[in-house]
Amino acid sequence: MTTKTRTKTDKQALERERQLIDEARDNPHAFGKLFDRYHDDIYSYILHRTANVALTQELTSDTFFKALNKLWMFQWKGVPFSAWLFRIASNEVNGYFRKYKHFRTRRIEDYKDLLIDELSDADREMLEAEAKLAEDVIFVELHRSIATLKPRYQEVITLRFFENKKLLEIANILGKSEGTIKSLLHRAVAKLREKIALPE
Repeated sequence: MTTKTRTKTDKQALERERQLIDEARDNPHAFGKLFDRYHDDIYSYILHRTANVALTQELTSDTFFKALNKLWMFQWKGVPFSAWLFRIASNEVNGYFRKYKHFRTRRIEDYKDLLIDELSDADREMLEAEAKLAEDVIFVELHRSIATLKPRYQEVITLRFFENKKLLEIANILGKSEGTIKSLLHRAVAKLREKIALPE
C-alpha cells in the first residue's frame, strides 16, 4: 500500500469514526460500537498503570461511563476518538492514586481463599489475567519502579513502551505538543534509570 493510499484510507476511517460519534450522541446504543472498538486498548493501558485486574475492570468501566455521559462535550479535531478515551482513562487512574495514596497492587496469592470454592467464570478470568501478569517478572519489577514516578511520567512511559504509541499519538492523548512529550519521555526514562538498572 502506497503512502498516498494509506493516507486516504486513514482519512476515510476517521470520517467513519466521526459519523459514529455523531450517531452515538443521539443514540446511546451506538456508543456500544465505540466501546467494542476501544475497550481492549483502554483496559490494557489501565492494567499496565495499575497492575491490578479488579481495579482495572472498575476504572475501565468508569472511563467508558464518563465518556458516554460527556460525549456531548467531545469536539472533533481530526484525531482518533481513542485519544480522548485515553485521556479520560489517565485522569481516572491519576485520580484514584491521588485518593488512595497507599494503594498497593494485589498479588495472585490474595485470591487464594477464592480457590477453595468453585469459581465463577468472571473470577476465573480475573485469576488467569492476574496470574499471567504476575508471571511477567520484568513487568512487575518495572511497574513497582514506574509507580513511584510522578503521574505525568507514568503516563508517557506506559503509553510509549507498553502501549507502543507514537509520540504524535501520545501528544494527542495528553493534549501536549510532540516536543513536550519527547522532553517528558526523556526525563521519565532518566528518572527510571535512577531506580533500576536500565541499559543506556
